Amino acid sequence: MTSPVSLSPAQAAARLTEFTVIDVRAPGEYAAGHVPGALNIPLDRLDEALPALKSASARGALLMVCASGARSTRACDVLSTADIDAATLAGGTSAWESAGHGLERPVGARATWPMERQVRLAAGSLVVAGLLAGVKFPAARWLSAGVGSGLVFSAVTNTCGMAAALSKLPHNRAPRSAANLHATLDALQG
Repeated sequence: MTSPVSLSPAQAAARLTEFTVIDVRAPGEYAAGHVPGALNIPLDRLDEALPALKSASARGALLMVCASGARSTRACDVLSTADIDAATLAGGTSAWESAGHGLERPVGARATWPMERQVRLAAGSLVVAGLLAGVKFPAARWLSAGVGSGLVFSAVTNTCGMAAALSKLPHNRAPRSAANLHATLDALQG
């Protein structure tokens, strides 16, 4: 499998009107600010969106976006196995905003931490809790060992079960006013 085409924020901004932009972050992250015109299809729902994305790619190029570029690269890999070409935004929305490009934010949307930061907080908290509880209950240290093992597995497989679990929390869900996935897929079918 070849690496997906990676576009810098400047390259993507210059060609933004040529792309159907797909943001693969959790709905709460997307609602907190996204590349103008981006549609939200969370990475864990990408498989069910493949027919709509195939249809959209037949009409024009796809640009996959996330917070840092890791999830959008994974999304490009998934699309590639389905014979759908897509590019990724290098550095994600973080690089986009740092380069001086604006993000769309729906009215009333609340800011959420990027998923990577949420995972670091949750994993770090669980490790510390396991170590502290291990002072009185030595078996509690297994919690820290389990989290550490999960992080190693996450790095090796480039997946993250903790991120998948955290994305289900209420603060990571889109506001009720946001378009649902089915409406997004219908729009992509065009």
